[in-house]
Amino acid sequence: MNGKTVLITGASRGIGAAAAYAFAKAGANVALVARSTDDIAEIAGEIGEKALAIPCDVARYSDVASAVAATAQTFGGLDVLINNAGVVDPIGHLQDTDPQVWSRTIDINVKGVMHGMHATMPGMIAQGHGTIINISSGAAHGPVEGWSAYCSSKAAVYMLTRAADKESRDKGLRIMGLSPGTVATQMQRDIKASGMNPISQLDWSVHIPPEWPAQALVWMCTPEADAFLGDDISLREDDIRRKVGLI
Repeated sequence: MNGKTVLITGASRGIGAAAAYAFAKAGANVALVARSTDDIAEIAGEIGEKALAIPCDVARYSDVASAVAATAQTFGGLDVLINNAGVVDPIGHLQDTDPQVWSRTIDINVKGVMHGMHATMPGMIAQGHGTIINISSGAAHGPVEGWSAYCSSKAAVYMLTRAADKESRDKGLRIMGLSPGTVATQMQRDIKASGMNPISQLDWSVHIPPEWPAQALVWMCTPEADAFLGDDISLREDDIRRKVGLI
């Protein structure tokens, strides 16, 4: 990743923060994008001069477009976009959820991903190369009780991944998704606190550390992952874990 530039949304904690450290360790310039200004500034400070912290609400296209422009201007281009920002709220049966909170999840999880892709793809197409990885979920492919907004949003992101790949693979873009499984992050703490569905009952020890999907994201930027273009890679599969170097 030496000389490459990576923009990561939702970079203030969890998978996003771990990815920022992993890409920086691999030699990349890293733009950390999130609403949590202090958190991304602290992480960028720890990484050093190869990191840039950009306050941004991915639900607002103007924020995302500005973040992409600032990244390209600072580092001379953009090679990789990691669409990681996401929320799981509201957790509850569909008829009991607040429609405004439900809609906010779509704004962040679906529109936020589309905003990132829309803002980065023209530049990537113009330069003839680029990688976009959308954080997916098993919830994209099957319903989970209490997660109507989250499941719907992740299913939409999966189709965004497939549609964008169909339209732009021949233009040099590599677009795919990562389904990491259950990860030991604040989102899993919120899920556990809800007490809703079997996932909330899982013992904390079964969740993988965020460094695992971070390592997978770096691997996905290599030609070894080309067989998975336009699809989701599941980190629950032992074969993938071996390829990534986790086993």
